Amino acid sequence: MLELYAAALWAGLLLDFIIGDPQGWWHPVRTIGGLIEGLEKLLRRLFPAGKGGELAAGGVLAFAVPALSAGAAGAVLWGLWQVSRPVCFAVMCLMNGQLLAARSLRDESMKVLRALETDGLSAARQAVSMIVGRDTASLTEEGVVKAAVETVAENGSDGVVAPMLWMLLAGPAGGYFYKAVNTMDSMVGYKNDRYLYFGRPAARLDDLVNWIPARLTALCFVAAAWLLPGMDGRNAWQIWRRDRRKHKSPNSAQPEAACAGALRVRLAGDASYFGVVQKKPWIGDDLRPIEAEDIRRANKLMYTAAVLAAAISTGTAAALWQLM
Repeated sequence: MLELYAAALWAGLLLDFIIGDPQGWWHPVRTIGGLIEGLEKLLRRLFPAGKGGELAAGGVLAFAVPALSAGAAGAVLWGLWQVSRPVCFAVMCLMNGQLLAARSLRDESMKVLRALETDGLSAARQAVSMIVGRDTASLTEEGVVKAAVETVAENGSDGVVAPMLWMLLAGPAGGYFYKAVNTMDSMVGYKNDRYLYFGRPAARLDDLVNWIPARLTALCFVAAAWLLPGMDGRNAWQIWRRDRRKHKSPNSAQPEAACAGALRVRLAGDASYFGVVQKKPWIGDDLRPIEAEDIRRANKLMYTAAVLAAAISTGTAAALWQLM
């Protein structure tokens, strides 16, 4: 089964690199998002208001959404396996390709670069607002570029390396499990009045399932920086070691620190969300001014790290399988 999962993982990665997520195609995240919205409404009616009730309701959500998502994918593949194994494998590859986001991450971040180059700062602010959660209306050009680079770095783990590891562990069903957890966190994992307690179980689960992938992504960024011309592998290692914990999340700063070191720029710092400025430490050193071309460089780093992570994870799994 490992050989099947590994082959489908590589095929899915290739499909994502080539075609990404074409506009108008159905995407599983939309269905998972609808499931989350529907269950939230139901659970809020079933459980009492207040800390205890919201924590319990959030716990049910955190269990049900990944279980239903993985279970549905697994049931489809099991049924196809009984009918035609080649067809089942082809569907596995397509599922994996849809669950990976390297191409879409590159495309959306490069829109920011093109806007800066051709349409000006206002258009770039609009473009970057589509891929970040912070306020963008008053961002400087430096702020726009930083936001885009940080998104590529962080989502190199969340959108590429993490789902690959879960696909290798449990096939596309594992990928659906991970994507459900990650989508829950993005929808309810906020520390505001509405989700402080209800969203806490989902946020904690997201921290858990991303713990290893975030660190693997960072190490692959470091390795990629040694391989790519113009990148600084030594600095990537040093900044990762120093700044990888400079974030409230146990995982987010891991790839960001390695990326900042590889590019020799400074990322993070204070940011505004819904009109409120949140104080954040700097990640990396201000060895040179960040520039629009760093968006392209970050994408090269992310693509190379994705291939390295796939090679390392499949190779390690094969070696362990031989020892068992």
